[in-house]
Amino acid sequence: MKYIFTVIGFGLLKAIPAKAVCPVCVVAVGAGLGLSQYLGIDDTIAGTWIGGMLVAISTWTIDFFNKRNWLNRFKAVRNVLIFVAYYAMVIWPLYNQGLIGANGNTLVGIDKLLLGIIGGSLIFAFAVWLYESMKKKNGKAHFPFEKVALPLGSLALLSFVFYLLT
Repeated sequence: MKYIFTVIGFGLLKAIPAKAVCPVCVVAVGAGLGLSQYLGIDDTIAGTWIGGMLVAISTWTIDFFNKRNWLNRFKAVRNVLIFVAYYAMVIWPLYNQGLIGANGNTLVGIDKLLLGIIGGSLIFAFAVWLYESMKKKNGKAHFPFEKVALPLGSLALLSFVFYLLT
Protein backbone atom coordinates (compact mmCIF):
# COMPACT_ATOMS: atom_id res chain seq x y z
CA MET A 1 0.00 0.00 0.00
CA LYS A 2 2.79 2.44 0.85
CA TYR A 3 4.35 1.74 -2.56
CA ILE A 4 1.19 2.97 -4.26
CA PHE A 5 1.34 6.25 -2.31
CA THR A 6 5.05 6.60 -3.14
CA VAL A 7 4.43 6.12 -6.86
CA ILE A 8 1.50 8.56 -6.79
CA GLY A 9 3.59 11.06 -4.80
CA PHE A 10 6.46 10.98 -7.30
CA GLY A 11 3.95 11.23 -10.14
CA LEU A 12 2.55 14.42 -8.63
CA LEU A 13 6.02 15.93 -8.28
CA LYS A 14 6.82 15.48 -11.97
CA ALA A 15 6.82 18.85 -13.70
CA ILE A 16 4.49 19.23 -16.64
CA PRO A 17 5.43 21.86 -19.23
CA ALA A 18 3.13 24.89 -19.25
CA LYS A 19 0.72 25.19 -22.12
CA ALA A 20 -0.45 28.52 -23.54
CA VAL A 21 -4.05 27.28 -23.49
CA CYS A 22 -5.27 24.69 -21.03
CA PRO A 23 -6.33 21.73 -23.19
CA VAL A 24 -8.91 20.61 -20.63
CA CYS A 25 -10.53 24.06 -20.67
CA VAL A 26 -10.65 24.17 -24.46
CA VAL A 27 -12.18 20.69 -24.61
CA ALA A 28 -14.70 21.56 -21.87
CA VAL A 29 -15.81 24.78 -23.56
CA GLY A 30 -15.88 23.11 -26.96
CA ALA A 31 -17.82 20.14 -25.60
CA GLY A 32 -20.23 22.45 -23.81
CA LEU A 33 -20.82 24.42 -27.01
CA GLY A 34 -21.16 21.22 -29.00
CA LEU A 35 -23.69 19.90 -26.49
CA SER A 36 -25.60 23.17 -26.50
CA GLN A 37 -25.70 23.14 -30.32
CA TYR A 38 -26.81 19.49 -30.27
CA LEU A 39 -29.61 20.41 -27.86
CA GLY A 40 -30.60 23.31 -30.10
CA ILE A 41 -29.50 26.06 -27.71
CA ASP A 42 -28.57 29.19 -29.63
CA ASP A 43 -24.96 30.41 -29.52
CA THR A 44 -26.03 33.76 -28.01
CA ILE A 45 -27.37 31.94 -24.96
CA ALA A 46 -24.30 29.73 -24.60
CA GLY A 47 -22.09 32.79 -25.05
CA THR A 48 -24.00 34.64 -22.32
CA TRP A 49 -23.02 32.04 -19.75
CA ILE A 50 -19.44 31.83 -21.04
CA GLY A 51 -19.13 35.62 -20.68
CA GLY A 52 -20.47 35.54 -17.13
CA MET A 53 -18.07 32.77 -16.21
CA LEU A 54 -15.12 34.67 -17.69
CA VAL A 55 -15.91 37.72 -15.54
CA ALA A 56 -16.29 35.51 -12.47
CA ILE A 57 -13.01 33.65 -13.04
CA SER A 58 -11.15 36.90 -13.74
CA THR A 59 -12.40 38.55 -10.57
CA TRP A 60 -11.68 35.42 -8.51
CA THR A 61 -8.11 35.44 -9.83
CA ILE A 62 -7.72 39.13 -9.01
CA ASP A 63 -9.01 38.50 -5.47
CA PHE A 64 -6.59 35.57 -5.14
CA PHE A 65 -3.66 37.80 -6.16
CA ASN A 66 -4.82 40.62 -3.85
CA LYS A 67 -5.06 38.31 -0.81
CA ARG A 68 -1.47 37.20 -1.38
CA ASN A 69 -0.20 40.68 -2.25
CA TRP A 70 1.16 39.41 -5.56
CA LEU A 71 2.29 42.07 -8.01
CA ASN A 72 0.47 44.81 -6.11
CA ARG A 73 2.87 47.45 -7.47
CA PHE A 74 1.46 46.69 -10.92
CA LYS A 75 -2.15 46.14 -9.83
CA ALA A 76 -3.83 48.11 -12.63
CA VAL A 77 -1.81 46.44 -15.40
CA ARG A 78 -2.02 43.05 -13.69
CA ASN A 79 -5.81 43.20 -13.47
CA VAL A 80 -6.20 44.14 -17.14
CA LEU A 81 -3.79 41.37 -18.16
CA ILE A 82 -5.77 38.82 -16.15
CA PHE A 83 -8.97 39.71 -18.01
CA VAL A 84 -7.19 39.77 -21.38
CA ALA A 85 -5.55 36.40 -20.71
CA TYR A 86 -8.78 34.64 -19.73
CA TYR A 87 -10.74 36.05 -22.65
CA ALA A 88 -7.93 35.20 -25.07
CA MET A 89 -7.70 31.63 -23.73
CA VAL A 90 -11.38 31.11 -24.53
CA ILE A 91 -12.05 33.24 -27.61
CA TRP A 92 -8.90 32.40 -29.59
CA PRO A 93 -9.44 28.61 -29.65
CA LEU A 94 -13.14 29.08 -30.43
CA TYR A 95 -12.17 31.30 -33.35
CA ASN A 96 -9.54 28.82 -34.56
CA GLN A 97 -12.09 26.00 -34.44
CA GLY A 98 -14.56 28.01 -36.50
CA LEU A 99 -17.08 28.37 -33.70
CA ILE A 100 -16.65 32.15 -33.78
CA GLY A 101 -16.81 33.76 -37.21
CA ALA A 102 -18.94 31.14 -38.96
CA ASN A 103 -20.82 32.49 -41.97
CA GLY A 104 -24.48 33.28 -41.31
CA ASN A 105 -24.19 32.82 -37.54
CA THR A 106 -24.83 36.47 -36.72
CA LEU A 107 -27.37 38.60 -34.92
CA VAL A 108 -27.47 42.36 -35.61
CA GLY A 109 -24.30 41.90 -37.66
CA ILE A 110 -22.23 40.42 -34.81
CA ASP A 111 -21.25 36.77 -34.40
CA LYS A 112 -23.82 35.17 -32.09
CA LEU A 113 -21.30 33.51 -29.79
CA LEU A 114 -19.22 36.69 -29.49
CA LEU A 115 -22.36 38.77 -28.92
CA GLY A 116 -23.40 36.40 -26.14
CA ILE A 117 -19.96 36.55 -24.52
CA ILE A 118 -19.96 40.35 -24.61
CA GLY A 119 -23.54 40.61 -23.34
CA GLY A 120 -23.00 38.02 -20.61
CA SER A 121 -19.80 39.71 -19.47
CA LEU A 122 -21.42 43.13 -19.27
CA ILE A 123 -24.62 41.99 -17.54
CA PHE A 124 -22.70 39.85 -15.04
CA ALA A 125 -20.32 42.69 -14.19
CA PHE A 126 -23.26 45.09 -13.85
CA ALA A 127 -25.13 42.67 -11.57
CA VAL A 128 -22.08 42.26 -9.31
CA TRP A 129 -21.68 46.06 -9.15
CA LEU A 130 -25.41 46.47 -8.43
CA TYR A 131 -25.27 43.91 -5.62
CA GLU A 132 -22.26 45.63 -4.03
CA SER A 133 -23.90 49.07 -4.21
CA MET A 134 -27.23 47.78 -2.82
CA LYS A 135 -25.42 45.97 -0.02
CA LYS A 136 -23.41 49.10 0.82
CA LYS A 137 -26.60 51.19 0.96
CA ASN A 138 -28.54 48.64 3.02
CA GLY A 139 -25.61 47.55 5.21
CA LYS A 140 -26.24 43.88 4.41
CA ALA A 141 -27.74 41.65 1.76
CA HIS A 142 -31.50 41.92 1.35
CA PHE A 143 -31.98 38.15 1.37
CA PRO A 144 -29.82 35.03 1.69
CA PHE A 145 -27.72 34.24 -1.40
CA GLU A 146 -28.51 37.60 -3.01
CA LYS A 147 -24.88 37.75 -4.13
CA VAL A 148 -25.50 34.61 -6.20
CA ALA A 149 -29.11 35.22 -7.21
CA LEU A 150 -28.61 38.66 -8.72
CA PRO A 151 -25.83 37.78 -11.21
CA LEU A 152 -27.33 34.41 -12.13
CA GLY A 153 -30.80 35.90 -12.45
CA SER A 154 -29.39 38.60 -14.71
CA LEU A 155 -27.74 35.98 -16.93
CA ALA A 156 -30.99 34.01 -17.04
CA LEU A 157 -32.93 37.14 -17.99
CA LEU A 158 -30.46 37.98 -20.78
CA SER A 159 -30.66 34.37 -21.97
CA PHE A 160 -34.45 34.72 -22.17
CA VAL A 161 -34.10 37.97 -24.16
CA PHE A 162 -31.72 36.27 -26.59
CA TYR A 163 -34.15 33.33 -26.80
CA LEU A 164 -36.92 35.71 -27.83
CA LEU A 165 -34.67 37.45 -30.38
CA THR A 166 -33.48 34.26 -32.05
